[in-house]
Amino acid sequence: MHIVIPDDYQNVIRTLDCFPTLADHRVSLYHDAVDDVQVLVERFADADALVLTRERTRIDEALLARLPNLKLISQTGKVSNHLDVEACTRHGVAVMEGRGSPIAPAELTWALIINARRQLIPAMQAMYAGQWQVNMGQRLAGQTLGIWGYGKIGQRLARYAQAFEMPVLVWGSETSRQAAVADGHQATPSREAFFASADVISLHLRLAAATRHLVTAADLALMKPSALLVNTSRAELIAPGALLEALNKGRPGFAALDVFEQEPLNDPDHPLLRHPGVLCTPHLGYVEREGYELYFGDAFANVRAFFAGEDCVLANPQVRTRR
Repeated sequence: MHIVIPDDYQNVIRTLDCFPTLADHRVSLYHDAVDDVQVLVERFADADALVLTRERTRIDEALLARLPNLKLISQTGKVSNHLDVEACTRHGVAVMEGRGSPIAPAELTWALIINARRQLIPAMQAMYAGQWQVNMGQRLAGQTLGIWGYGKIGQRLARYAQAFEMPVLVWGSETSRQAAVADGHQATPSREAFFASADVISLHLRLAAATRHLVTAADLALMKPSALLVNTSRAELIAPGALLEALNKGRPGFAALDVFEQEPLNDPDHPLLRHPGVLCTPHLGYVEREGYELYFGDAFANVRAFFAGEDCVLANPQVRTRR
């Protein structure tokens, strides 16, 4: 079988321990980011299977209509809005999902919080430029951490906060708030109180129709001038342009971001990259070796099982009636 793996940005997939499990197949890897449909058609034309790295490649009706040979899309992690599952079903393409892990995203979120609060990047840059102690950061102890979305990542983050002596304030569904209280945290009585009270707010919501642009300019305007907004989930959770406008108005005063509306973000003059109150990382939330072994190990196992004719769990089981 011919398996195509796009978007291997760092050229590391061949180095994974799980990669040799595809030794019996022809594998093509690409290391750039492409959204040109014609280029994707040329690369995927004779592929039997695609292994997708999270949401990096958009698979829609226009692309699928030009890939008659494609039989399987094996998704690392869970399917998101980048993949039109209904279109896959119409074109007879099976879709298989893998697992996710909260560990790496939670760790990166905490790294961003520490770095942003202690202002480590400008201090380090100054030191490498020959300067000594040019700024003043803040400790975390005593600051309130607000978590919107008390799932696996949010729960892990709350445990980190306890170790750093930070009170935790949770907003979200009634189920989330009840779970937070059961774990010994506070559940804010309102959305307005959540944004107004927290010193650090971290977003941990799935992107869906109900959550797209959920955080508004009015929400951000309630935040303290000293507050920090952290987003390692999805940029589209925040209304377009609202965060930059809010930062320019001084509420919140700071942001730490791992996700952006357009990725990869390669423009060094992008206003978020140039803003003195913003710390940015290039969508590293899930990008670490153990996570890759999990994601691609699952994806490769799904490919082998599918083409071996084994009983497989599909994200679109309806496709079986169309094949």
